[in-house]
Amino acid sequence: MTQAGGYAAIAEHFRGLIREGALRPGDRMPTIRKVMEDWEVSNATAVRAYTTLKQEGLTSASTGAGTVVTGYGSDNIATRVRTHTATGTALATGETSTIVEIGTVGAEEAIASRLDVEPGSPVHVRRRLVARGGFPVHLSSSYYPAYVVEAAPELAEPVSTGGSRELASERLGVAQDRVLEEVTSRLATEPESTALGLTGSVIVTQVLRTVFLADGRVVEVALKVCNGSTVLKWSTPLTDDH
Repeated sequence: MTQAGGYAAIAEHFRGLIREGALRPGDRMPTIRKVMEDWEVSNATAVRAYTTLKQEGLTSASTGAGTVVTGYGSDNIATRVRTHTATGTALATGETSTIVEIGTVGAEEAIASRLDVEPGSPVHVRRRLVARGGFPVHLSSSYYPAYVVEAAPELAEPVSTGGSRELASERLGVAQDRVLEEVTSRLATEPESTALGLTGSVIVTQVLRTVFLADGRVVEVALKVCNGSTVLKWSTPLTDDH
């Protein structure tokens, strides 16, 4: 069936199929030539659409298989924002989020500096375990300043909101603007290994995310730990006007 649209429309089409589960991890994407024919676009437009999906972590190049689906939307924060807008939840198809701890803790130096508070200052924390198909994939700890919890008191309850940061942004009436992601690798702690079902001495990836609102305030600092190793750092716009 012939379709019309630019690279953004093509990317959103396939993004939706991945979000809905019609395209699952490991599935092969249509060839660039097929996209050119179906959408009546140039090679450059088709390539740009596929490059967008790869940059979002939704697809990757596979030797002998072309482009394949690599993961679910919530791995990428910008995609999480779009998923929440479209479905009312930031969780992708097949994902579950279980709250394992909630309360007030003294901010460690890494968290305090990003929330612009003194180390040891009380901050609200929500720790949750995210699973896909019943298998744990990452353990996340979200830290919120007092003004965020005041605006969204649900964050003090041991129930997953399916999009706590999105809820806070909505209550505050200010859009999420950008996220700074700092990614490093290290050995898993014993509690992390237990939660993620890991055994022995295992390298994990730690993603430290600082999410900014359009007015410059920090709405959340989140620490995500998952199996694997890499060292990266980048900043991603969360709005379309950048």
